[in-house]
Amino acid sequence: MIYPIVKFGDPVLDRPAAEVTIFDDDLKKLIEDMFESMYAARGVGLAAPQIGIGRRIAVVDVTFKEDPKAKLVLINPEIVGKEGRQRGSEGCLSIPDFREDVSRAKIVTVRAQDATGKFFEHTGEDLLARAFLHETDHLNGKLYISHISALKRDLIKRKIKKLVKAGEW
Repeated sequence: MIYPIVKFGDPVLDRPAAEVTIFDDDLKKLIEDMFESMYAARGVGLAAPQIGIGRRIAVVDVTFKEDPKAKLVLINPEIVGKEGRQRGSEGCLSIPDFREDVSRAKIVTVRAQDATGKFFEHTGEDLLARAFLHETDHLNGKLYISHISALKRDLIKRKIKKLVKAGEW
């Protein structure tokens, strides 16, 4: 099932997500649906709050289906290591049609659980590191625009307000 993506302004995006404690078939189905929803929206990462579900689940595939082994499921993820800096254009499925340069760590290690509840650590560089940080931010109730200047953030918010008024958001 493809879920609609929740857009900026929905309160679910501003709240920290709840920890996942039950690892069952319903969770596995939700994860499948999240990958399907992410691919349909042409994204490389998706957090459960972005489909209106306030749970600590994220899916990532920076190869966009090219490498099945690159599909990652992050349940209850925590960033446990960061190294270096990178600056690059970042966007978000919940803030469509907006992109800004964001400074993030270049190498990131995440500790999470898989769909069965087993803990693992995974280190990613460049786009994967950015995806780990971006999706973990979502699970903590933050959006990428919190990492840009207040001026740029206010400009984006004003443009979105106009889109909402016009019925286009």
